[in-house]
Amino acid sequence: MSYPKVIIDLNKIEKNTLLLSKKCNEKGIDIAAVTKVFCGAPEIADAMIKGGAKYLADSRIENLKKLNKFHIPKILLRLPMKSQAEDVVEYADISLNSEIEVIEELSTWAKKKNKVHNIILMIDLGDLREGIFEEEEIYETINKIKKYENIRVKGIGTNLTCYGGIIPRKENLNKLLNIRDKIKERNNLELEMISGGNSSSLHLIESDDMPQGINHLRLGESLVLGRETAFGENIENAHRDCFKLEVEIIEIKEKPSIPIGDIGMDAFGNKPTFIDKGIRKRALCAIGKQDVDISDIELYDCDIDILGGSSDHLILDITDTKNDYNIGDIISFRLSYGGILKTMTSEYVDKVVSS
Repeated sequence: MSYPKVIIDLNKIEKNTLLLSKKCNEKGIDIAAVTKVFCGAPEIADAMIKGGAKYLADSRIENLKKLNKFHIPKILLRLPMKSQAEDVVEYADISLNSEIEVIEELSTWAKKKNKVHNIILMIDLGDLREGIFEEEEIYETINKIKKYENIRVKGIGTNLTCYGGIIPRKENLNKLLNIRDKIKERNNLELEMISGGNSSSLHLIESDDMPQGINHLRLGESLVLGRETAFGENIENAHRDCFKLEVEIIEIKEKPSIPIGDIGMDAFGNKPTFIDKGIRKRALCAIGKQDVDISDIELYDCDIDILGGSSDHLILDITDTKNDYNIGDIISFRLSYGGILKTMTSEYVDKVVSS
């Protein structure tokens, strides 16, 4: 058995998806399960489909290629690169867009492949990541898109909290609905999908403040960690431990708390500081910053302290633990969203699926 490894509980992921898809469906909202955090692993995506996800969504076309066998619509979340337009048309049923030049390229490839490619036109409501910011540009862009026979504007969408931290509220999502109405009036276009953001929009469902007319959400962290992302609150009855990291101890020694000699920069260009606690029992584990950020892991054994790490090692203080750890023993960690992303991306961390 190889370590470090991430153990993925498919049953818990399916239950989280079932819980949230039911909550959303009751408000007339379909969910797209975001697969990017686990690099589009098909067995995990399958659990989300079984849980009621109506779409699969990913930022990377490479991951959508892995999901090609699933016969539900697939969405490219990151704005398409012009250089990838052919693959976008081939592997994504829908893509999020804001640039007419890229949409024209998508149209060219859709025509070559005898396809109609669906787009969601992204609107920037203040978070200042992707999307059209000036309202008049939205209607001008719609008119330009109309000349492309192989492009269909399926809907409009927005993204909040990911860059600027702007919280989804009834007020800003109502702006999206007002734009929908103006598009119908000014561009004579009825939109099928109004995509109201990501897991940070879930608090509006819980408080019954989600504006009627928002009919689509793109959910990632809430499905794999059981929490909404506007305030970081846990979702009632959702599982938080769908992913668990296990690492192996490779050294146990008693050593001073403070390195001996002049302290300069560490391997990452930072000058570390230390607290003198005397001689402590330390465990060295076989995982490092190349595989996961230390701030993204949380010990199940709360009597152990994380001291730090290097590219390939994690250093723990096990002095106060009640467990008798030995060389070769395994220590387990909860993962944050960033922790799941990093460990699932690392080729040096094994992935084990359980159900």
